[in-house]
Amino acid sequence: MKQNKYDDANFFKQYSQMQRSVEGLKGAGEWHVLRTMLPDFKGKRVLDLGCGFGWHCRYAIEQGAKSVIGVDISEKMLAEARKHAPDTTVEYICSAVEDIDFSADSFDIVISSLAFHYIESFDDICSKIKACLVNGGDFVFSIEHPIFTSYGTQDWYYDESGNRLHWPVDNYFMEGLRKTNFLGEEVTKYHKTVTTYVNGLIKAGFQITGLIEPEVDPRFLEMNEEMKNELRRPMFLIISAKNSK
Repeated sequence: MKQNKYDDANFFKQYSQMQRSVEGLKGAGEWHVLRTMLPDFKGKRVLDLGCGFGWHCRYAIEQGAKSVIGVDISEKMLAEARKHAPDTTVEYICSAVEDIDFSADSFDIVISSLAFHYIESFDDICSKIKACLVNGGDFVFSIEHPIFTSYGTQDWYYDESGNRLHWPVDNYFMEGLRKTNFLGEEVTKYHKTVTTYVNGLIKAGFQITGLIEPEVDPRFLEMNEEMKNELRRPMFLIISAKNSK
């Protein structure tokens, strides 16, 4: 069964209180970089995989997109998305990302934010995206960085006084399932190497146009001294590509 923690009432409540949930895109530490890698949305048909609260869907509409479809496995997430954008041209579909099945040339742009580390096969999702994306269409996605996901605990090593010593990286080349704690719950993720993401795109026929390991937004560093720890290891990886049939 595909994982859906977000429809658990307690988990969803905690997630809803996170900065990126409350403030939207401006509360996401990687948005200042992701935004620069997105293509021109004007007049385009857009698919957002793992759309969550629909922040990126609404951004695409604001930038002139012709239509947007947001896909997410969580009914609670989609209910929140619809609440904030009840009268736009965004269509929300409740489905696992892995189960998408759109016809050829359905979209000009496919985006995804922090969803693909929850799915087992990146090759499979690349094939499905390529099948529904027009020739020359754009594919842009962000993921948790493989250095962030490799060890599994996704937490620092601390000394006896609770000071952060270093970020553990282990079993990097052993791809597959990882159990981690997120918002007090056990969550399943799938670790993949940078090689797997890059070669998955190349094998599927995409031309990579950008790859960035974003540093945290500088304004976050000014607001919170603790955020300087985010400069000690990469947390996100963002890749942009073109479909070449």
